[in-house]
Amino acid sequence: MSGKFLSRRTLLRGMGVAVGLPALDAMFPAFGAAKRLEQAKAAPTRLLFCYVPNGIINDGWTPAASGRQYDLLRIMKPLEPVRDKLTVLTGLTHNTGRALGDGPGDHARAASTFLTGMHPKKTASADISLGMSVDQVAALSLGKQTRIPSLEMTLESGRQAGNCDSGYSCAYSNNISWRSATTPNPPETNPRVVFERMFGDVDPTETAASRAKRERYDKSILDFVLEDARGLQTGLGPTDRRKLDEYLTAVREIEQRIANAEKLERANVNLSQLAPGLEKPQGIPVDYASHARLMFDLMALAMRADITRVMTLMMAREGSNRAYKEIGVPDGHHGLTHHRDNAEWVEKIRLINTYHVEQFAYFVKKLDSIREGDGTLLDRSMVVYGSGLSDGNRHTHHDLPVAIVGGGNGKIRAGRHVIYPRETPMNNLFLTLLDSMGVRTGELGDSTGELNHLAV
Repeated sequence: MSGKFLSRRTLLRGMGVAVGLPALDAMFPAFGAAKRLEQAKAAPTRLLFCYVPNGIINDGWTPAASGRQYDLLRIMKPLEPVRDKLTVLTGLTHNTGRALGDGPGDHARAASTFLTGMHPKKTASADISLGMSVDQVAALSLGKQTRIPSLEMTLESGRQAGNCDSGYSCAYSNNISWRSATTPNPPETNPRVVFERMFGDVDPTETAASRAKRERYDKSILDFVLEDARGLQTGLGPTDRRKLDEYLTAVREIEQRIANAEKLERANVNLSQLAPGLEKPQGIPVDYASHARLMFDLMALAMRADITRVMTLMMAREGSNRAYKEIGVPDGHHGLTHHRDNAEWVEKIRLINTYHVEQFAYFVKKLDSIREGDGTLLDRSMVVYGSGLSDGNRHTHHDLPVAIVGGGNGKIRAGRHVIYPRETPMNNLFLTLLDSMGVRTGELGDSTGELNHLAV
């Protein structure tokens, strides 16, 4: 109890860096039940999307029973610890992902339609055309309330030009976030770049000389804000001091992991032997799980400090042929999906699907461990996980595998498997999620209305 009041947007500033703060009691000056109510009202809702390529094996994903009495199958089993905050949705379709007279190119259409619900113009030239994605609709409405309107990330880099799928531009396969019909938001694969975007100072008065001087120092960003942090801590109560210390420790730990990855590459590690066929910019961990968890930890930090409320992550680019030797799958992912019912190949895809969910489960469990007000970060979030293809062998776009983890600040009735009529537009789900965040839009892509039986 210090009597000190802080704005929710308070920043620790230093030479060229700005570190946002987690939710502290000092940001809510009321006490007792009144304080908890104020915190609940003030806690922002976050909207996140995690995309997996090449579809998911249905018999390891879709539960047999609906409602609350269903069993998590093998691929989804890693989500058991957050089962009461998990909502599995069946029956959703992206009709716009189908050929509709354009012939082959289902992978490009799967990624590009996933968050837009729009059919892409078939071109490998610069005259791409699609539509605004749901994450950018949310960012346009909510972005002014945070330092960064949205963050876009990926675990596998890809080209933004040229022909990547049967006459479709690579921009369609390698982006799920679209600012407009002609402008994708290319996702970032390098954790260092994401980190510096999150914590780089937005102060326009910083000179080029001071920026260059800062970059010459081999220091933690926290070293530059140490004086500001000490001044803040002296006016905080013991609970807030502990929260702030835990948060700053998490920032430093992530920064050190990024630095270690950079040192590994500077030591001339032969990446071609560790990860064949992959081109990795400096600062990216060699193994997939380390890379995924580092990016997920950055996302958690961004949520914790309210740096942004809208994020997307591609677990790999659509059509990815990445091998996963670490789990005993030396074959390319995309090649395996054309299994023609070969049982051995199908099993390898299940292994990959489960491995992806394991990384995702790490993230949502972490969110559920971080307290915010009278709940957790996961309670305040809606994290959508899914693919733009259901059956990667047949390139189908109906009964898409999709799940939501989180309660959306009390707006989502979680802990269920909900089955919708076949051909229900996926964008009906996104309209519902936007509405639960207070973002009102009459339509989105091919939507026909909001979903029933999802929101409270």
